[in-house]
Amino acid sequence: MRLLALTVLSTLFLLAQVLMVQARPESLAPLAERISPSVVNITTSTMVEGQTGPQGIVPEGSPFEDFFREFQDRNGEGDRPRRSSALGSGFVISEDGFIVTNNHVIAEADEILIEFFPGEGQPKKKLPAKVIGTDPNTDIALLKVETDRPLSFVTFGDSDTARVGDWVIAMGNPLGQGFSVSAGIVSARNRALSGTYDDYIQTDAAINRGNSGGPLFNMEGNVIGVNTAILSPNGGSIGIGFSMASNVVTKVVDQLREFGETRRGWLGVRIQDVTEDVAEAMGLEKATGALITDVPDGPAKDAGLQSGDVIVSFDGVEVKDTRGLVRQVGNTEVGKSVRVVVYREGGTQTVLVTLGRREDAERGTPAAQPGEEDAPSVAEKEVLGLTLSVLTEDIRDELSLSADAQGLVVMAVDESSEAFEKGLRAGDLITEAGQQKVVTLADLDDRIAEAKEAGRKSLLLLVRRNGEPRFVALSLDG
Repeated sequence: MRLLALTVLSTLFLLAQVLMVQARPESLAPLAERISPSVVNITTSTMVEGQTGPQGIVPEGSPFEDFFREFQDRNGEGDRPRRSSALGSGFVISEDGFIVTNNHVIAEADEILIEFFPGEGQPKKKLPAKVIGTDPNTDIALLKVETDRPLSFVTFGDSDTARVGDWVIAMGNPLGQGFSVSAGIVSARNRALSGTYDDYIQTDAAINRGNSGGPLFNMEGNVIGVNTAILSPNGGSIGIGFSMASNVVTKVVDQLREFGETRRGWLGVRIQDVTEDVAEAMGLEKATGALITDVPDGPAKDAGLQSGDVIVSFDGVEVKDTRGLVRQVGNTEVGKSVRVVVYREGGTQTVLVTLGRREDAERGTPAAQPGEEDAPSVAEKEVLGLTLSVLTEDIRDELSLSADAQGLVVMAVDESSEAFEKGLRAGDLITEAGQQKVVTLADLDDRIAEAKEAGRKSLLLLVRRNGEPRFVALSLDG
């Protein structure tokens, strides 16, 4: 029996190895030959002011520095404007000459030249390109060349179907070595770097300087990503590259092509993630959704959304966290009326919101609405590791708070307390406790008593610092 079991295991192991070999194509050459004509090299040039020193010729502090500076001055080169060039990659998405690349490849360039893959039917020379539109938020740019012949082009694939472990090909112009191909796998999905709308595919396919803007292909020859960045201590590929997912890129490209700019949906709320302690303080079963911290003038306020609401569903899609909500709202059509489900006061409510346009909102900040409450009397109290005071005119002036600001001011924080650990500091303004406004210290006492009576282990505070709101849950004593 033991011998039989070992035989079966050996057979299964050999079968698995055969299947692994079969899963990888014998050669990527046929695919590379088919898609290469759609990939382009991009050369940009920009006129820059002349440098006053010999930077780039000798190291700073070198004994030859003065010699080269005098040489430049004698020849009138010290302050002379010069043309600076840079290299990048891109790919053709239509036979009439639309080209996708990274925004940072062509940013501030006054001349953009496109070099096509050499071969029959391809343009024999570099063609100038004009910028149709750019989106710095996703680092995508759309270019256009004029040509008298149809160009080879590729189509976008569905990046959501890409799985970790799938084979991919990166193509581009790394370090000026044009039309270079590298292969690897999808290492991870849904990576975020620093942008609001980030959705990167991580790959170990070699990506270097100059690959920016080039395509990441799946094995069907469809573009599932635009190569954008690498993580590297030395500037070269170490197998951690990032490509903006095609399902983000296609929406941006479609808008740039139609409008010359992006038109993203705007809900008009400030939000934060729901942590475990915040969920407990609010009575939520699980720590998911997006907690609204502020509702300035805009679509959400017009529809009746409130600070303290937790958005659990947007347009029929469950909201897991703030990042997912921001991306979904941004991808929704401007002017569309969507159903937003929120958790409020122990239950859920559905609110119909007509989305505005984020780009319009970013051009101006809504004015605050003045309040009419009288200033409360002076008092201080220590509670939850905080020394709190009612808001007086002197404190208002000292903290440069607006005339309509209301709440309790943090005068000091016990450095051994949970409040200090969670980031509360002197000068913070607590405007709500238990999702109700607090103006006096008695208001706070009432909120603490209500939370304890309801069996809560923590109290949810809305804290503002320099006008920016966030919720913090603090444990209750006893």
